Amino acid sequence: MAGFRFFWLIILNLLLCLVACLAGRDFYAILGLSRSASTHAIKKAYRRLAKELHPDKNKNDPESSKKFQDLGAAYEVLSDEEKRAMYDKCGEDCLKKDGMMNNHDPFASFFGDFDFHFGGESHNQHQTPKGSNVVVDLSVTLEELYSGNFVEITRNKPVMKTAKGTRKCNCRQELVTRNLGNGRFQMMQQTVCSECPNVIFVNEERTLEVEIEPGMVDGQETKFTAEGEPHLDGEPGDLIIKIKTQPHPVFERRGDDLYTNVTISLQDALVGFTLEITHLDGHKVTIQRDKITKPGARMRKKGEGMPNYDNNNLHGTLFITFDIAFPETELSETEKEDIRKLLDQSSVNRIYNGIGGN
Repeated sequence: MAGFRFFWLIILNLLLCLVACLAGRDFYAILGLSRSASTHAIKKAYRRLAKELHPDKNKNDPESSKKFQDLGAAYEVLSDEEKRAMYDKCGEDCLKKDGMMNNHDPFASFFGDFDFHFGGESHNQHQTPKGSNVVVDLSVTLEELYSGNFVEITRNKPVMKTAKGTRKCNCRQELVTRNLGNGRFQMMQQTVCSECPNVIFVNEERTLEVEIEPGMVDGQETKFTAEGEPHLDGEPGDLIIKIKTQPHPVFERRGDDLYTNVTISLQDALVGFTLEITHLDGHKVTIQRDKITKPGARMRKKGEGMPNYDNNNLHGTLFITFDIAFPETELSETEKEDIRKLLDQSSVNRIYNGIGGN
C-alpha cells in the first residue's frame, strides 16, 4: 500500500512539473507583484528591478542576461492590457501561439523611457546624426517626491512622414581621382549624395507618463529617448524632464532631511506638551517633551525625513525648531506677583551677554 502511494506521489509531481512548463514563466513572480497589481505598480516594480538586474551592473552573474530578458518579457505582457488579459486567462503559451509575444531585445525595446548608466560600453558605437534635445522643467510637490507619483505630460512633437518624390540625403565629401590623359591624374574633393524618399514634418500630440520616484532631488532628470527634435538625416534627439520642486508651506528639504518650525504656548514651553505633526504622506509624527523648552530649541526625529533615492528603506531626519508664543494680554499685579513667587528668579539672573552672547 505504501509503495502504491509513493508511485502516485511521483506521478502527481510529474504532472505539476508538466503544467508549470506548459504555463510558461510566472510574470507576476518575476516582478514580485500580486495578480491584482495596478499598471502603475507594474511600471514601478519594473523600473526598480531593471536597475538591479541590468547586465552591465551584474557582469559576474552568468544568469544576468536571462533574468533581464525575463524581466523585459514580464513588463511587455503585464503593461499591455490586452496581453495581460490573455496571459491571465491561459498563460504565456497562449500569447506565443497568437503571436503576441514580440521577444524584442530588452536593450532596444524596453528602455525607451529609461536611461541607465553603469559605466559600461555603449551598445551603439556608430556616430549617427541626432536632433536637438528638448529640456522641460516639471514642477512637482514635496508630497510627490516623498511618496512617488505618475504624471502625464502632453507634447506636440514634429514627426517625419513620407512624401512624394525624392531628395538628396547623406551628403558627404569624398576623394575622387580624375584621369586627365597622358598618364596624368588629378585628385579632388567632391560632394556625393544619396537619393532618399522625400519627407515632411507633421505635428503630433504625444502623451508621456513620467514617474516621480520617491527621493528624487531638485534638478534630477528623466530621459525619454527619441522624443526630442527630429533630424532630417538621422535620429531624433531626446526629451529630458527636469524635476523642479515647488516651495512647501510646512517643510523645507535639505538633502534627505526635512526641517519645520512649531510654535508652542508659553505654558507648554514651561510644563511640557504632546502634539502631532502631519507628515507629507498623511501619517502622524508624535512630538513629546516633559521638560522646559527654550526658544529656538531643536528636536530630531530620526527616520522621519525624505526617503533616500537609491534605497527607499532609508530616510533622513526631521528637525523641529520651536518658537514660543507669549501671552498677548497684560497681566494684573497679582498675577505678576504669583509668577515671581512661582519662578523665584531674582534680578541676579540678568546677564549682559553682548552681541555674541548666548
